Amino acid sequence: MQREHWKNQLGFVFATVGSAVGLGNIWRFSYMAYSHGGGAFLIPYIIALFSAGIPLLILEFAIGQERIGSAPLAYAKIRKNWEWVGWWSVTFVMFGIVLYYTVIIAWCLDFFIFSFDLSWGRDPNGFFFHKFLAVTRLPSEIGEVRPHIVMALLAVWVINWGIVYRGVRRGIEYINKIFMPLLFILTAVLVFWSISLNGSMMGIKAYIEPDFSKLSDIRVWIDAYSQIFFTLSLGFGIMIAYASYLPRVADITKDAILTAVINSGYSLFAGIAVFSVLGFMAKAQGKAISEVVSQSIGLAFVAYPKAISLIPGGRFFGAIFFLCLVVAGLSSSISIIEAFVSAMIDKFGFRRGAIITLLSVLGFLCSIIFTTQAGLLWIDIVDHFITQYGLVVVGIAECILVAWFSDIKLLRRHINSISSIKLGGYWNAAIKYFIPFVLGSILIGDLYTELRQAYGGYSWVSIILIGWGWLFLTIIIALVFASLPWGTDYAKTLEKDNKTV
Repeated sequence: MQREHWKNQLGFVFATVGSAVGLGNIWRFSYMAYSHGGGAFLIPYIIALFSAGIPLLILEFAIGQERIGSAPLAYAKIRKNWEWVGWWSVTFVMFGIVLYYTVIIAWCLDFFIFSFDLSWGRDPNGFFFHKFLAVTRLPSEIGEVRPHIVMALLAVWVINWGIVYRGVRRGIEYINKIFMPLLFILTAVLVFWSISLNGSMMGIKAYIEPDFSKLSDIRVWIDAYSQIFFTLSLGFGIMIAYASYLPRVADITKDAILTAVINSGYSLFAGIAVFSVLGFMAKAQGKAISEVVSQSIGLAFVAYPKAISLIPGGRFFGAIFFLCLVVAGLSSSISIIEAFVSAMIDKFGFRRGAIITLLSVLGFLCSIIFTTQAGLLWIDIVDHFITQYGLVVVGIAECILVAWFSDIKLLRRHINSISSIKLGGYWNAAIKYFIPFVLGSILIGDLYTELRQAYGGYSWVSIILIGWGWLFLTIIIALVFASLPWGTDYAKTLEKDNKTV
């Protein structure tokens, strides 16, 4: 079977950066840095980046490039009965993360339009939660579907379909060569505009002023490692699929370092714009930064719209900000879909056009639950369980598979034979011991907290049915896919590949 390849290294790096840079880089990192010691947070963050993030990214690049396959195929080539792990990763991102992620992109698209007439008025909080989402009190109170969100959602899925339908070179690589420069230019405009605002320096100071006392808090270090793991799209099966389109000679270590550094640099840079605006808003309202800052969704859809209403020329500023979110979101969502499409083509030999069309229709229909009045609550629960448990378990599993059930030294020799930056024995130790220990600690800590108190104050019924239920359903789907016979000639190479790694 003829496999597509990236046109050049730049296209591959743009695609991997596009996957890594998402909505969280803009609204999650800056708040996390602010609340975890400002500039001091960069110490655990950078340590986490180089001790875990880059080594694991190199591993995923190497698995995809050396095994020449999507996550299920690559894992099956290493050890046949581990194929289900690959299917689980691409299943819970396709039928979990991307379902609600596209809805959040749809919100951003709606707010991009709202920016032109400041539709949120004087009360962005009331507008977002009570008028736009009309959030119900409980996850069980589904309520009605929000039509304006559904229409934007349809547009998002059509865009995703159009890009992935065109394939690796003509679709994903081509659009990321447009999206990434556009995103960086738009973000630069926001940064330089925002730092010119009165009070911006107060916001930047709150963002980067170091509080080294925070470093004694173990939670700060755990959050730094968690942020690195999630922001680099590790455990998604994405980087394995993208690397499978590399040629036989590829500078894996250099590409991994470039991807990681650009992604983290973008997070830090975008945070300047976020906190410059919050500083302006605090100054304009005579409040402290702590009174205007909010995290995650509240930052993007409540705090920022309020600031946009106060900024001279705020309508244009708001349009640029929400366009940044749309572009960052789309570059990530297409990568998630491609990870699953690649797996289906590898296993069953489906035509790309047919499988992406089917997945887009199914994806849109399944996403509708998150456009209901209970959608925000469902997003919160599903996101927590998939990212805190699914991704972490897959990360541990891929380390165990390569380091304990195959010859990691052989894989390192392959990486060094084609890469300009050579790996030493420290990389083996990181994959074999350190990263599983870190991820295992995060997993045990979250489970301990979870068992003591239901997440988010939700009822145990909601947690079990929506959170754990969604996670276990994806495991069942993964096991079914793994049990089905191979419909491609890759099956003939599995036994041979099992013996070579």
